[in-house]
Amino acid sequence: MIVKMDQTWHEKVMDYLSEEPALNLFIIADIENFGYETDSQEVWADVDDKESITGILLRYKGNYLPYGKGKINAKAFSEIINKDKSYEMLSGKKEITEQFVPFLNIERTKELYFAELVDAKALNKNSSRQNIRQADINDVESLMELKYLIKEFSIGKTAKESLEQALTTKTGRTYFIKEEDTVVSCASSTAENSLSAMIVGVCSHPEKRNKGYASLCMEALCYDILAEGKTLCLFYDNPKAGSIYKRLGFYDIGHWSMNYPLQTTDSQKQQGTV
Repeated sequence: MIVKMDQTWHEKVMDYLSEEPALNLFIIADIENFGYETDSQEVWADVDDKESITGILLRYKGNYLPYGKGKINAKAFSEIINKDKSYEMLSGKKEITEQFVPFLNIERTKELYFAELVDAKALNKNSSRQNIRQADINDVESLMELKYLIKEFSIGKTAKESLEQALTTKTGRTYFIKEEDTVVSCASSTAENSLSAMIVGVCSHPEKRNKGYASLCMEALCYDILAEGKTLCLFYDNPKAGSIYKRLGFYDIGHWSMNYPLQTTDSQKQQGTV
């Protein structure tokens, strides 16, 4: 039975999600930050006769994140998604999202490797931190200047706002190295919650690459977050980049799938051609 979650279910929801904190990073962070009953966020669960949770679906604005520990009630959850005219994306562990394919009009899918780091054994604890700084809101402009130079990044219109929000709400942090007045390298976390965090935005200035700056920032960031008892995770699609992360102790735990719906025009809907 699909049940709309509220605060009274919080303990059971978190117990269910906490067995795989990295995979549920976004769901946990959204629940901790926004709760269960807001206009932009809703949470449903598939509940059995003993009121045990067997699957979860979270909506944040037009994005849906499902989670289950095997078989999930994709058909029932898809009925919720299909009623939402603002539905933009379904994302999650590949083995879960692919169960939704028969019930949703999916036009495009993107898959990424999903890796996790649970301890600091492979990190260089003796790396110098002399030039590494932790960003605050006053560093945003300088950080964005670097990010705009990285051709591998797709910088969206809300990137600056998202960085400011992460630093202000403490849901993310950025470590960086600066030479004179220029940020030459940085590494960031995002979606930080009580159990886990994701590493993003690891980069160096095009003219300052191959100096080990990005590794210094990332190792310091990872070490500090792990010391707080959290696990770390990241996405990557480039095997070369993956080999670098694995040297730091990250290991693959699966594939993350992002699924985008078939876009239809108003005329198609009226004519019943889709």
